[in-house]
Amino acid sequence: MNALDQSTTAKPTIVVVHGAWSDASPFNAVRDILAADGFTVVNFANPLRSLAGDTEYLASFLETRTSGPVVLVGHSYGGALIGGAALSHPDVKSLVYVNAFVPETGETILELSSKAGPVDAGALFDQAPFPGDHNVDLYLKAGAFAGGFTNGLSDEQTATYFASQRPITYGALSEPAGAGQAWKALPSWYVAGTEDHSIALSTQLWMAERAGSTLTEVAAGHLSMVAEPTAVADAIKKAAAV
Repeated sequence: MNALDQSTTAKPTIVVVHGAWSDASPFNAVRDILAADGFTVVNFANPLRSLAGDTEYLASFLETRTSGPVVLVGHSYGGALIGGAALSHPDVKSLVYVNAFVPETGETILELSSKAGPVDAGALFDQAPFPGDHNVDLYLKAGAFAGGFTNGLSDEQTATYFASQRPITYGALSEPAGAGQAWKALPSWYVAGTEDHSIALSTQLWMAERAGSTLTEVAAGHLSMVAEPTAVADAIKKAAAV
């Protein structure tokens, strides 16, 4: 029997898909709230290598690491993955986007990021080339990290998250989203941080409306699951109840 078999409970497994420049640790408080309410929460280790490859890996993860109904939760770049992978797994029942990108087929993360204005890669990123594939890893510079990724959080929290940031490739951000985006077929919820300096609020609201998502706005920056974990957990619980 799969270690995550849920034959004895009606509650779906919550699969958390983190985004770039992070791991799943910003969801720790949300996980604790959900676990206290009887949910199983599983973190997906997002490779952050390529949009298509990361999406395929999430589909494989769902097949091998979950059993029974699933709610997919995506933060930032992770939103593109849940929209691309969900329909590959018949037990995914709903989607939750947390300060997340919700691309249409053919759109890129860079394209969506620049809807509110041009992106200055030189000012935002330290670029670390790696050999063999003509690609680079992008790390957020300290100022961009504090001002755009963890704004609103304490200096101690910012330092902790900055020290553990995980890079994403330029290729992943510039790769068009594939066909069959799940938000067209599945119910979705969107938590938008009104103080988000990574994804403009106007862009978040536009994507949420286009997807037909049930919207929650919170007075938080890009890591709204850290600043407002109860609101994020409440949205996930509503998605789990459909």
